[in-house]
Amino acid sequence: MTKPTGGPKAKVLEHRADEVPDAADQGLKPSTRSDIDSFIVMDVMSAAAAKEADGQRIIHMEVGQPGTPAPQSARDAVSAALADDHLGYSLALGEEKLRKRIAEHYGEMYGVDMDPNRVVVTAGSSGAFVLAFTALFNAGERVGLPSPGYPCYRQILKSLDLQPALIRTSESDRWMPTGDAVEARHADDALSGLLVASPANPTGTMLEPDRLQDLTQVSEELGLWFISDEIYHGLTYDQPAVTALSYSDEAIVINSFSKYFSMTGWRVGWMVVPERLVRVFERLAQNLFICAPAVSQVAALGAFDAKEELEANKQIYAANRELLLSELPKAGFTKIVPADGAFYLYCDISDLVDEGSTSIDLAAEILDEAGVAVTPGLDFDPERGGQFLRFSYARSTADMEQAAKQLIEWHDRRGRLT
Repeated sequence: MTKPTGGPKAKVLEHRADEVPDAADQGLKPSTRSDIDSFIVMDVMSAAAAKEADGQRIIHMEVGQPGTPAPQSARDAVSAALADDHLGYSLALGEEKLRKRIAEHYGEMYGVDMDPNRVVVTAGSSGAFVLAFTALFNAGERVGLPSPGYPCYRQILKSLDLQPALIRTSESDRWMPTGDAVEARHADDALSGLLVASPANPTGTMLEPDRLQDLTQVSEELGLWFISDEIYHGLTYDQPAVTALSYSDEAIVINSFSKYFSMTGWRVGWMVVPERLVRVFERLAQNLFICAPAVSQVAALGAFDAKEELEANKQIYAANRELLLSELPKAGFTKIVPADGAFYLYCDISDLVDEGSTSIDLAAEILDEAGVAVTPGLDFDPERGGQFLRFSYARSTADMEQAAKQLIEWHDRRGRLT
């Protein structure tokens, strides 16, 4: 078979911290906290951008970014604010109107009565993770994370001198942690917290309500902070997601306007924290971020008026999901993890990679030879991710149809060359 060539593969491969050139002869060294791996999906985006700069059309299935813009009501709110609003600093916890509207959202979506004072508006979910990890854990403490999982959890923890403790999941437990697995990991080497996402990235699987309740209870019994990443709520296809706040007022819930609300680049998210910790988070937010971007908070408030538009976006994802579940097996991707929510398909590619190769090599080959950008599983699982790829179906259905066509053609050519 032909092998991927050129710059994109090399660029994607440069993701490990220990592959950075030694700075011993180049003056002062960076801190050891900076010795983290790159976010591989961003490297794939860079490799794809290089090809696009050379005039090649690339279909983006690597990044979890909606193909739709911010809702019209959000953009209209910003237009009005630009005309007559100073858009200066907000309070560190966020604009009061937005915090109140977020609290109302919990009543509408989950039947949870929420005090707006518990809401913290953040600079995207990333800002929320920095705040949560800083507020809850001391340097050196261990935080349980399901594996596979969102890579930035691990890297943010490491950069804060915290230790990610991976909890291995598998097909037998639907790629989600169990209470027994958490207890076993804690017994092995004591944890201080547990972070779980549902629906999950990269798998798209979702916790059943009983299991979410069990995890919150196990965390309380073991004395662990429980952090629930609910960024993909609203993007489920068979049953709605349940918030951890339905089971525990001690849970720290993180969400964002990036995914369901289609506002990735606006960098605005939120947290719900226990009432007794509000001032702790406020002091940290004041000093680390001052506040979330004012213009983004205006847009976020407006986005709550866009339910019809946002649900129409979700129908696009649902159609894309069905399309790819039908077409990807024709391109050789026959082992697909169940996809309850989000907009990802996580595929076992062990039958497609050569001996000695990994998902990074296959992703580079697909980019080079099929013109489709996908994410290597090593981004999400440092142990087994070499045998997986993640496909995002957040773009238009036309893009997904074309991607499927190009992937099938690539697979057919590949088969003829072996």
